[in-house]
Amino acid sequence: MPAQPQRSEAAEQVLEKINALLPEIEQRAQQTEDLRRIPDETVSSLEGAGFFKLMQPEQWGGYQVDPVTFYEAVRRIASACGSTGWVSGIIGIHNWHLALFDQQAQEDVWGKDTNVRISSSYAPMGVGEVVDGGYKVNGNWAFSSGCETADWTFVGGPVLKRGKPVDFVTYLLPREDYTIKDVWHVVGLKGTGSNTLEVKDVFVPQHRVLSMRTMGAYQSPGLEQNTAPVYKMPWGTIHPSTIATPIVGMAYGAYQAHVEHQGKRVRAAYAGEKSKDDPFAKVRIAGAASDIDAAWRQLAGNLQAEYDLILAGEEIPMELRLAARRDQVRATGRAIASIDSLFENSGAGALNNDSPIQRFWRDAHAGRVHAANDPERAYVAFGNGEFGIPIGDTMV
Repeated sequence: MPAQPQRSEAAEQVLEKINALLPEIEQRAQQTEDLRRIPDETVSSLEGAGFFKLMQPEQWGGYQVDPVTFYEAVRRIASACGSTGWVSGIIGIHNWHLALFDQQAQEDVWGKDTNVRISSSYAPMGVGEVVDGGYKVNGNWAFSSGCETADWTFVGGPVLKRGKPVDFVTYLLPREDYTIKDVWHVVGLKGTGSNTLEVKDVFVPQHRVLSMRTMGAYQSPGLEQNTAPVYKMPWGTIHPSTIATPIVGMAYGAYQAHVEHQGKRVRAAYAGEKSKDDPFAKVRIAGAASDIDAAWRQLAGNLQAEYDLILAGEEIPMELRLAARRDQVRATGRAIASIDSLFENSGAGALNNDSPIQRFWRDAHAGRVHAANDPERAYVAFGNGEFGIPIGDTMV
């Protein structure tokens, strides 16, 4: 088991409140799918529990907790509803990202209301051109999970100067600067509302832009004010972990639903045998339980190992960052394989629309297609590192 972080009393209280919310989040799972977004009641409950403040700087009323505590909270939420866990993790981690921006950008977002939320679409689906005082931004950014719950957004893309790319950055835009195009009609993660953001000739001032190169060199302007250790974690660990953790949480949820289902199931094709008396059912459960735990323990263990080095004032070696990336995609793979096994052995009853098992199965496979969960690229990067070859992967 990974070493447990030394959590503050406030952080422990947030986790306890999240535990108390899980039944209502689970009860709203179908409503979440039907709405194709997270219900306002759920967002309000998570806000009331303090979840969105976990990664927020203390100067803005946040808890700036260690990364394992944050991802533990995400894992628990996803075990009740995959879509809610997915959006919670993404929206929640954006407060960590904003903490790295210029102080004025933080003031723009949180100056009047520290509960303001930010969505994102980091893939380069648009560009910014250098103009006086900032950038003129255009593009259509797809897959902005939770955008309907947010008042600001991050969008990623290159900076063009005289038509040539000179940097890759994250642009921070207020809600009035983009249009949400309702296009999210999908088979899994239906409730994430991952719609498209349209941006047309929007001016973004210099202070609301953060270079990925600057962030990777640990020279982000926000570090002058936000000095907590968590803000020194590498983006190449934080971002992929945000994508993998909800899927591991879904695996825990699917496991619990499967065990409960099998405990009541009677198999007519086998002369009324109770599934809980089937030795093969027990073997499958044991295998899935082990793989799911292994997924979480490696994911959390690497996060804790990196954080411990930061606490000790040491640099995080590339070997550990590559291992964290390797194990992150491995965690996703283990979680989905476990869900597949549980789903395949749950019988026809698991096909019902109101069955949480089929919902977790669909949601996990939908999450798998995210670029951060592409295993081959992460494995090649790790192998390159082992052989001393240039890594060639920016997500490390």
